[in-house]
Amino acid sequence: QAHLVESGGGLVQPGGSLRLSCAASGISLDYYAIGWFRQAPGKEREGVSCIHSFDGSTYYADSVKGRFTISSDNAKNTVYLKMNSLKPDDTAVYYCAAGGPGDYVKDRWRATYIDVWGQGTQVTVSS
Repeated sequence: QAHLVESGGGLVQPGGSLRLSCAASGISLDYYAIGWFRQAPGKEREGVSCIHSFDGSTYYADSVKGRFTISSDNAKNTVYLKMNSLKPDDTAVYYCAAGGPGDYVKDRWRATYIDVWGQGTQVTVSS
């Protein structure tokens, strides 16, 4: 059975950094695109970033380009999201997600293509 477990959320000041981790079980990182969505109160769930480890290709939403970096460690079956220069607008619940096949979903990082969701982790950016 597939599971995604997030960790690393918390409270950080504007301009600060956090690293989220997503530990996957029952899922091949080489087959799926795995990454992150976020949802702020009163807003729709937004695709943030994903990676397809088979070829290393990545996707970033325009709102996080240049600030967030996604990476994967296939030996640990874990995906990371390093978030720098955080802004109050980044405040949301961040969900790890997996959709397959990865070479298709990576170019269509939307909730409708997701097969597995994590439980979510809160990120709050505030002074």
